[in-house]
Amino acid sequence: MRRIQSADGHLGWLATTHAEVRAVLGDPRFSARQELKHPLRQAVRPNGATDPAAPGWFPGMDAPDHTRYRRMVHAQFSPRRMRQLEPRIREITEERLDAMAGPTADLVREFALPIPSLVICELLGVPYSDHEFFEQQSAMIARLDPRVQEAMGALATYLGELVRSKRDLPGDDLISGLIKEDELTDEELVNIALLLLVAGHETTANMIGLGVLTLLEDPAHIESLRRDPGAAVEELLRRLSIVGTISRAALEDVEVEGTLVAAGETVSLDLMAANHDAAVFDEPDRLALDREEARLQLAFAHGPHLCLGHHLARLEMRIAYLALFDRFPGLRVAVPYEEVVFKQGAVRGLVELPVTGLRAG
Repeated sequence: MRRIQSADGHLGWLATTHAEVRAVLGDPRFSARQELKHPLRQAVRPNGATDPAAPGWFPGMDAPDHTRYRRMVHAQFSPRRMRQLEPRIREITEERLDAMAGPTADLVREFALPIPSLVICELLGVPYSDHEFFEQQSAMIARLDPRVQEAMGALATYLGELVRSKRDLPGDDLISGLIKEDELTDEELVNIALLLLVAGHETTANMIGLGVLTLLEDPAHIESLRRDPGAAVEELLRRLSIVGTISRAALEDVEVEGTLVAAGETVSLDLMAANHDAAVFDEPDRLALDREEARLQLAFAHGPHLCLGHHLARLEMRIAYLALFDRFPGLRVAVPYEEVVFKQGAVRGLVELPVTGLRAG
């Protein structure tokens, strides 16, 4: 690890190796509490970023609060629930492929963004009649539209009404399942729903878009995907590593791979660097869709804060990639690579991806 000065001005550490990042993520002596990770913002708080996490926003918490929330939500991501969702995910994917008519289409707007949005609708129990509103607001958040705060507010209001309706008439969905726990307030339920939307929607949409762009670089990649889609997804997760850095704060003095991190110091964890560590991944900059060690990738983090939706994200990606290339075997990017517009920010992705070759195979 090496010393760095964080964006807010305080000195901390940067972990870049696979061993360092994995060690910090798996050690309970490092805190995920958001009010501890940015110490110099405490006096200012221009946007509330360093206040304690809102009720239900459990990724910014430690045990026992994090454990309590995670236990309840984890039950809604059971293997049984994923099996139940798979046919619907396939239906949603085929519907989006049907909608990609014309000589060209924006793969981000018409395919990559709607799939996870509509899947979240299914999970949360959003009525079909409200899907269009939900998808529009979700897309604004994922695209970092200037109206993102307005969209978050509209969704929070909508989800509050949805929670109240589920209390009166529960169904077979995530919100109803959490209500049955009889432990959560409406505020907690709304924040959990927003969290699942923000965390699961943008990252999966970005992986679908960037993954398609990457696969189209070489026709051999498509054949490798078809031979072993599970392995291909792991390698794309490793290679693309769309979430660049996350941070933790030391609760006490901790030695990490020979470096002493003092109590109160923060560590920025570079997931991209860890997933390109040559000590773990041979020729890490090369895309090898049959790479066995790709299963060691840290794109979903590790330890107590391992992404809850990792099984769902893998399933959505696998279904989306295979269905897309089966339907459109002649798919190609419609503009030169240098004209593809990438997002600027903490999460890597595409603003848009014009594609052509949309003739059914």
